[in-house]
Amino acid sequence: MQISENFFLDKNHQEYRPVVIRNLGLTDYIETWHAMQAFTHNRIKVTPDEIWITEHLPVYTLGLNRKGISLPRRLDIPLIETDRGGKITYHGPGQMMIYLLLNINRMGMTVKQLVFYMETTLISLLKIYGITAETIKDAPGVYVSGRKIASLGLRVKNDCCYHGISLNVDMDLSPFLAIDPCGYKGLEMTQMRDLGINTSVSDLSWHLSELFARR
Repeated sequence: MQISENFFLDKNHQEYRPVVIRNLGLTDYIETWHAMQAFTHNRIKVTPDEIWITEHLPVYTLGLNRKGISLPRRLDIPLIETDRGGKITYHGPGQMMIYLLLNINRMGMTVKQLVFYMETTLISLLKIYGITAETIKDAPGVYVSGRKIASLGLRVKNDCCYHGISLNVDMDLSPFLAIDPCGYKGLEMTQMRDLGINTSVSDLSWHLSELFARR
């Protein structure tokens, strides 16, 4: 695991405060999820924020918005019912997970502003690689020509959040065909590799850390 420290400007734009960046490598979803819960439960007012960057072993995750969701049409990949917002998605190697363990009250943000911050930061990251991405009204995430390249889901407790964003980098997209991604039937997924960008999660992590810390 690689650990570095960066800085966010506080809500008054007067003081920089530290944020710890952890590059975890390939991890198990359940172990990482429980670690996020523990971190959020145990943090105190002065606990520095953290950003965890990881990849997961293959797993479907089902968020709290479960009404009308069809279960995966394949049984070789485990399904985990988790506590983030949103519906169903897939995680696997080659997909960059960006977990934001932030005190959003200290940042002076509402949840809506945080979602905007997450989406625009990813759009800026993709722009560095020559990819023009956008958001779609009432459909959280980041899209390229109508195909989804990044999904997001959060959990907020006591003015602090965890979970975050998944960015498709260089992965097997076929497991998405067995679900309605994010609850949208027929939604097409894409990734950086299919857009002509040959990179990896480890290569992206430095750019991403810098962007999040400076926004």
